[in-house]
Amino acid sequence: MTVADKEKSTVVDAAGDGIEVKPARWTFGGNVADKFNDHVSKSVPLYESGHDLTVKLSDFFIKPDSTVYELGTSTGTLLRKLADRHSDQKNVRFFGLEAEPDMVNYAKKAHADVPNMFFQVCRAETFEFEKSDFITSHYTIQFIAPKFRQTLFDRVYEALEWGGAFVLFEKVRANDARFQDIFSTLYNEFKIDNGYDLSEILSKTLSLKGVMEPFSSKANVDFMQRAGFADIVPIQKYLCFEGWLAIK
Repeated sequence: MTVADKEKSTVVDAAGDGIEVKPARWTFGGNVADKFNDHVSKSVPLYESGHDLTVKLSDFFIKPDSTVYELGTSTGTLLRKLADRHSDQKNVRFFGLEAEPDMVNYAKKAHADVPNMFFQVCRAETFEFEKSDFITSHYTIQFIAPKFRQTLFDRVYEALEWGGAFVLFEKVRANDARFQDIFSTLYNEFKIDNGYDLSEILSKTLSLKGVMEPFSSKANVDFMQRAGFADIVPIQKYLCFEGWLAIK
Protein backbone atom coordinates (compact mmCIF):
# COMPACT_ATOMS: atom_id res chain seq x y z
CA MET A 1 0.00 0.00 0.00
CA THR A 2 1.34 3.42 -0.95
CA VAL A 3 1.44 6.39 1.41
CA ALA A 4 -1.45 7.95 -0.52
CA ASP A 5 -3.49 4.77 -0.13
CA LYS A 6 -2.80 4.73 3.60
CA GLU A 7 -3.94 8.34 3.91
CA LYS A 8 -7.15 7.61 2.02
CA SER A 9 -7.85 4.59 4.21
CA THR A 10 -7.72 6.72 7.36
CA VAL A 11 -9.84 9.64 6.14
CA VAL A 12 -12.92 8.22 7.86
CA ASP A 13 -12.51 6.16 11.01
CA ALA A 14 -14.47 5.18 14.09
CA ALA A 15 -14.30 6.96 17.45
CA GLY A 16 -16.44 4.33 19.16
CA ASP A 17 -20.21 4.05 19.64
CA GLY A 18 -20.76 4.12 15.88
CA ILE A 19 -19.41 7.66 15.47
CA GLU A 20 -17.38 8.21 12.29
CA VAL A 21 -14.67 10.86 12.36
CA LYS A 22 -12.02 12.44 10.16
CA PRO A 23 -8.65 13.81 11.28
CA ALA A 24 -8.96 17.43 12.47
CA ARG A 25 -12.67 17.43 11.55
CA TRP A 26 -14.53 16.44 14.72
CA THR A 27 -18.14 17.60 14.56
CA PHE A 28 -21.23 17.39 16.75
CA GLY A 29 -23.42 17.24 13.64
CA GLY A 30 -24.75 14.31 11.66
CA ASN A 31 -25.70 11.27 13.72
CA VAL A 32 -23.64 12.30 16.77
CA ALA A 33 -26.71 13.65 18.60
CA ASP A 34 -28.29 10.19 18.64
CA LYS A 35 -25.19 8.70 20.25
CA PHE A 36 -23.94 11.69 22.24
CA ASN A 37 -25.22 10.92 25.74
CA ASP A 38 -23.78 7.42 25.82
CA HIS A 39 -20.52 8.47 24.18
CA VAL A 40 -19.80 11.45 26.43
CA SER A 41 -20.64 9.58 29.64
CA LYS A 42 -17.94 7.02 28.75
CA SER A 43 -15.47 9.61 27.48
CA VAL A 44 -15.53 12.24 30.24
CA PRO A 45 -14.78 11.15 33.82
CA LEU A 46 -17.45 12.12 36.36
CA TYR A 47 -19.61 13.58 33.58
CA GLU A 48 -22.93 12.66 35.17
CA SER A 49 -21.63 13.58 38.63
CA GLY A 50 -20.84 17.02 37.25
CA HIS A 51 -24.43 17.31 36.04
CA ASP A 52 -25.79 16.25 39.40
CA LEU A 53 -23.54 18.72 41.21
CA THR A 54 -24.65 21.55 38.90
CA VAL A 55 -28.30 20.73 39.49
CA LYS A 56 -27.85 20.77 43.27
CA LEU A 57 -25.85 24.02 43.15
CA SER A 58 -28.68 25.61 41.17
CA ASP A 59 -30.90 25.46 44.29
CA PHE A 60 -28.91 28.38 45.70
CA PHE A 61 -29.51 30.63 42.69
CA ILE A 62 -32.66 29.76 40.70
CA LYS A 63 -35.84 31.34 42.01
CA PRO A 64 -39.22 32.46 40.60
CA ASP A 65 -38.81 34.57 37.43
CA SER A 66 -35.20 33.43 36.91
CA THR A 67 -33.66 33.09 33.47
CA VAL A 68 -31.22 30.18 33.10
CA TYR A 69 -28.75 29.53 30.29
CA GLU A 70 -26.72 26.50 29.29
CA LEU A 71 -23.89 27.18 26.86
CA GLY A 72 -23.36 24.27 24.47
CA THR A 73 -26.52 22.47 25.50
CA SER A 74 -25.98 19.54 23.07
CA THR A 75 -28.98 17.19 23.58
CA GLY A 76 -30.44 19.32 26.38
CA THR A 77 -29.98 16.62 29.01
CA LEU A 78 -28.56 18.89 31.72
CA LEU A 79 -31.02 21.69 30.95
CA ARG A 80 -33.87 19.19 31.33
CA LYS A 81 -32.53 18.14 34.73
CA LEU A 82 -32.48 21.78 35.80
CA ALA A 83 -36.00 22.36 34.48
CA ASP A 84 -37.31 19.28 36.27
CA ARG A 85 -35.58 20.32 39.51
CA HIS A 86 -37.26 23.71 39.46
CA SER A 87 -40.59 22.81 37.87
CA ASP A 88 -42.41 24.22 40.92
CA GLN A 89 -40.81 27.65 40.54
CA LYS A 90 -43.02 30.16 38.72
CA ASN A 91 -42.00 31.82 35.47
CA VAL A 92 -38.51 30.29 35.23
CA ARG A 93 -37.18 30.03 31.68
CA PHE A 94 -34.43 27.68 30.57
CA PHE A 95 -32.45 28.49 27.42
CA GLY A 96 -30.10 26.04 25.70
CA LEU A 97 -27.59 27.68 23.36
CA GLU A 98 -25.94 25.43 20.79
CA ALA A 99 -23.92 26.04 17.61
CA GLU A 100 -24.82 22.71 15.98
CA PRO A 101 -28.28 22.66 14.32
CA ASP A 102 -28.54 18.85 14.47
CA MET A 103 -28.14 18.98 18.25
CA VAL A 104 -30.80 21.67 18.57
CA ASN A 105 -33.23 19.67 16.43
CA TYR A 106 -32.64 16.64 18.63
CA ALA A 107 -33.10 18.64 21.85
CA LYS A 108 -36.31 20.30 20.65
CA LYS A 109 -37.86 16.92 19.89
CA ALA A 110 -36.58 15.23 23.04
CA HIS A 111 -37.90 17.94 25.37
CA ALA A 112 -40.97 19.17 23.51
CA ASP A 113 -43.07 18.33 26.57
CA VAL A 114 -41.44 21.09 28.67
CA PRO A 115 -42.94 24.45 27.67
CA ASN A 116 -40.40 26.64 29.48
CA MET A 117 -37.34 25.11 27.77
CA PHE A 118 -36.08 26.89 24.67
CA PHE A 119 -33.26 25.91 22.32
CA GLN A 120 -31.47 28.23 19.93
CA VAL A 121 -28.83 27.75 17.24
CA CYS A 122 -26.22 30.42 17.90
CA ARG A 123 -22.62 31.18 18.77
CA ALA A 124 -22.46 31.84 22.50
CA GLU A 125 -19.69 34.42 22.08
CA THR A 126 -21.97 36.66 20.00
CA PHE A 127 -25.28 35.91 21.75
CA GLU A 128 -27.19 38.78 23.38
CA PHE A 129 -28.01 37.46 26.85
CA GLU A 130 -30.89 38.60 29.00
CA LYS A 131 -30.20 39.11 32.69
CA SER A 132 -29.75 35.72 34.33
CA ASP A 133 -29.40 34.17 37.77
CA PHE A 134 -27.67 30.98 36.62
CA ILE A 135 -25.46 30.15 33.63
CA THR A 136 -23.66 26.86 33.11
CA SER A 137 -21.23 25.52 30.54
CA HIS A 138 -20.06 21.90 30.48
CA TYR A 139 -17.04 21.18 28.25
CA THR A 140 -18.03 23.78 25.66
CA ILE A 141 -15.61 26.71 25.81
CA GLN A 142 -12.71 24.39 24.95
CA PHE A 143 -14.25 24.20 21.45
CA ILE A 144 -14.45 27.99 21.00
CA ALA A 145 -11.55 29.69 19.23
CA PRO A 146 -9.20 31.18 21.85
CA LYS A 147 -9.49 34.67 20.35
CA PHE A 148 -13.21 34.72 21.23
CA ARG A 149 -13.08 33.23 24.72
CA GLN A 150 -12.52 36.38 26.74
CA THR A 151 -15.43 38.00 24.95
CA LEU A 152 -17.66 35.11 26.02
CA PHE A 153 -16.55 35.25 29.65
CA ASP A 154 -17.18 39.00 29.62
CA ARG A 155 -20.69 38.47 28.23
CA VAL A 156 -21.46 35.83 30.86
CA TYR A 157 -20.35 38.13 33.68
CA GLU A 158 -22.35 41.06 32.36
CA ALA A 159 -25.45 38.87 31.90
CA LEU A 160 -25.51 37.67 35.49
CA GLU A 161 -27.49 39.45 38.13
CA TRP A 162 -25.54 40.43 41.23
CA GLY A 163 -25.26 37.22 43.27
CA GLY A 164 -25.84 35.06 40.19
CA ALA A 165 -23.67 32.02 39.43
CA PHE A 166 -21.60 30.68 36.57
CA VAL A 167 -20.80 26.96 36.70
CA LEU A 168 -17.97 26.04 34.34
CA PHE A 169 -16.60 22.61 33.47
CA GLU A 170 -13.63 22.26 31.10
CA LYS A 171 -10.96 19.83 30.06
CA VAL A 172 -7.69 21.39 31.18
CA ARG A 173 -4.00 21.10 30.44
CA ALA A 174 -1.64 20.29 33.31
CA ASN A 175 0.77 22.92 34.53
CA ASP A 176 3.90 21.06 33.40
CA ALA A 177 4.94 18.32 30.98
CA ARG A 178 5.34 15.59 33.59
CA PHE A 179 1.83 16.01 34.96
CA GLN A 180 0.43 16.30 31.44
CA ASP A 181 2.03 12.97 30.54
CA ILE A 182 0.58 11.34 33.66
CA PHE A 183 -2.89 12.78 33.04
CA SER A 184 -2.91 11.77 29.37
CA THR A 185 -1.83 8.22 30.15
CA LEU A 186 -4.41 7.72 32.89
CA TYR A 187 -7.13 9.29 30.76
CA ASN A 188 -6.40 6.81 27.96
CA GLU A 189 -6.62 4.00 30.51
CA PHE A 190 -10.00 5.39 31.62
CA LYS A 191 -11.29 5.14 28.04
CA ILE A 192 -9.87 1.63 27.62
CA ASP A 193 -11.63 0.59 30.84
CA ASN A 194 -14.87 1.90 29.32
CA GLY A 195 -14.55 -0.37 26.31
CA TYR A 196 -12.83 1.75 23.66
CA ASP A 197 -9.98 0.13 21.76
CA LEU A 198 -6.72 1.86 20.90
CA SER A 199 -7.69 2.61 17.30
CA GLU A 200 -10.90 4.33 18.45
CA ILE A 201 -9.01 6.38 21.02
CA LEU A 202 -6.43 7.45 18.43
CA SER A 203 -9.10 8.28 15.84
CA LYS A 204 -10.96 10.48 18.33
CA THR A 205 -7.71 12.22 19.35
CA LEU A 206 -6.77 12.91 15.73
CA SER A 207 -10.27 14.20 14.94
CA LEU A 208 -9.94 16.83 17.68
CA LYS A 209 -6.77 18.38 16.25
CA GLY A 210 -7.36 22.08 15.80
CA VAL A 211 -10.98 21.68 16.93
CA MET A 212 -10.62 21.44 20.70
CA GLU A 213 -7.99 23.47 22.54
CA PRO A 214 -8.06 23.12 26.32
CA PHE A 215 -6.36 25.74 28.46
CA SER A 216 -4.84 25.26 31.92
CA SER A 217 -6.80 25.61 35.14
CA LYS A 218 -5.06 28.93 35.79
CA ALA A 219 -5.90 30.25 32.32
CA ASN A 220 -9.61 29.50 32.84
CA VAL A 221 -9.58 31.23 36.22
CA ASP A 222 -7.74 34.16 34.62
CA PHE A 223 -10.51 34.46 32.01
CA MET A 224 -13.11 34.63 34.77
CA GLN A 225 -11.16 37.13 36.83
CA ARG A 226 -10.56 39.42 33.85
CA ALA A 227 -14.31 39.32 33.19
CA GLY A 228 -14.91 40.58 36.72
CA PHE A 229 -15.45 37.47 38.86
CA ALA A 230 -13.77 37.70 42.25
CA ASP A 231 -15.40 34.74 44.02
CA ILE A 232 -14.28 31.55 42.25
CA VAL A 233 -13.87 28.07 43.73
CA PRO A 234 -13.07 24.63 42.24
CA ILE A 235 -15.94 22.19 42.76
CA GLN A 236 -14.76 19.03 40.96
CA LYS A 237 -11.46 17.70 39.68
CA TYR A 238 -10.47 14.44 37.96
CA LEU A 239 -7.10 14.51 36.21
CA CYS A 240 -7.57 16.85 33.22
CA PHE A 241 -11.26 17.57 33.87
CA GLU A 242 -12.25 20.36 36.23
CA GLY A 243 -15.27 22.35 37.35
CA TRP A 244 -15.63 25.75 39.03
CA LEU A 245 -18.33 27.83 40.67
CA ALA A 246 -18.04 31.59 40.13
CA ILE A 247 -20.42 34.04 41.80
CA LYS A 248 -20.92 37.64 40.71
